Amino acid sequence: MATTADMRNGLIIKLDGSLYSVVEFGQNKTARAAAKVWAKLKGVDNNRSIEHTWNSGDNIFPIRVEKRAYQYLYKDDTGFNLMDNNSFEQIVVGENLIEHPELFKDGQECFVIINTETESPMGVELPPSINLKVTYSEPGVKGDTATRAMKAATLETGAVIQVPLFVNEGEIIKIDSKTGNYVERVKA
Repeated sequence: MATTADMRNGLIIKLDGSLYSVVEFGQNKTARAAAKVWAKLKGVDNNRSIEHTWNSGDNIFPIRVEKRAYQYLYKDDTGFNLMDNNSFEQIVVGENLIEHPELFKDGQECFVIINTETESPMGVELPPSINLKVTYSEPGVKGDTATRAMKAATLETGAVIQVPLFVNEGEIIKIDSKTGNYVERVKA
């Protein structure tokens, strides 16, 4: 049994029959009242985001999860087909379980979060950063860099993101997989 003292970011807990991931948490103390623990929770098995408050020391019900390495194979009508790197078993994951599905490239490694109680996938995480090639981008205008201006660029996966004006077609760029934003150019 766990208590609110065991609360941490990324912990998956069961609350009111649904599974939630802890996004942010904190503690409120006042001089007269007992301490309270609050958390911002994001639904794992639903699309809800809620805030919840417990008394300090209350019981919480964490769910044991494992992060397993998978490889992205292809997408079809049923969803994203992934292969376990160890057992070579394939699973199909819905698009709603992936934060930035537009950044998936054939053969790319990812991590599937598995609920060990039911052996069902709960979500898919990409590596922290992804290197992708720019397939289309308007040329930048010389001397227009003082304002940190951005332009749209199409990547090899079909995703369109905002990049600085100096990024050209054919270059490889690094993208933050959590936000989907441009990080830097990759030297060849």
